[in-house]
Amino acid sequence: MAVVIFFFSIWYLSLFCQTFFHHRYASHAAFKMSKGAEKFFYVLSFITQGSSYLSPRAYAIMHRMHHAFTDTEKDPHSPSYSKNVVDMMWKTYIIYAGISNRTTEVEAKFTKNVPDWPAFDKFAGSMWPRIFWSLCYFTFFWFFVTSPWQWLLLPPLLLMAPVHGAIINWYAHKYGYESHDMPNTSKNLIPVDFLMLGESYHNNHHKFPSSINFGRKWHELDPIYPIIRLLGAVHVIKLPKKGAAPEFSEW
Repeated sequence: MAVVIFFFSIWYLSLFCQTFFHHRYASHAAFKMSKGAEKFFYVLSFITQGSSYLSPRAYAIMHRMHHAFTDTEKDPHSPSYSKNVVDMMWKTYIIYAGISNRTTEVEAKFTKNVPDWPAFDKFAGSMWPRIFWSLCYFTFFWFFVTSPWQWLLLPPLLLMAPVHGAIINWYAHKYGYESHDMPNTSKNLIPVDFLMLGESYHNNHHKFPSSINFGRKWHELDPIYPIIRLLGAVHVIKLPKKGAAPEFSEW
């Protein structure tokens, strides 16, 4: 039981950082925060994503490219141009690595005001921290596994952030329902998003990319939305003024 609790704790904690910091903040500038707060969430992302840490800068650039080129050959992760989910995620990894290592030339419009902490990204995304987190996970499993099937949770734990990406970028472009008529294959994967903290309302997100609330219908509850409102109320982040045009509405 301890292993299952541990797995889902990491699932939701790492997913929170991905949707709050990497996605809504870094990619879409849906709200603002100080440089100190930005660094705090960098470190929190490293702790919660562990062995699968993603650079917020590289994530943001790649996600902006996804919105600009959805369902075309330039899309970093499109089911329309991949044989299966593994093929898609391998292509995504190649593109991510090029952006993260700064060996791929990126259009300036995709890099505007993205959070950037090169020294930390170089450390957190390197081999030895990934090995350290992997050993920590393995050690926890070694001591607390109570049934052989629980070992099956270790591989997705080690690849947690890419697993989250695969669920949305593959399945939410193939299955679900459409609330908005869009020139792409984005769909809302599940009516009540208990699994992905609002990320599965992908059709809504493509329609309103810079919205701080991914839910639209009465049943589409976005658990991150009230957290964003709370953090705005206590001035950890700065929410946009009502009616203000979002900074990256095109993404």
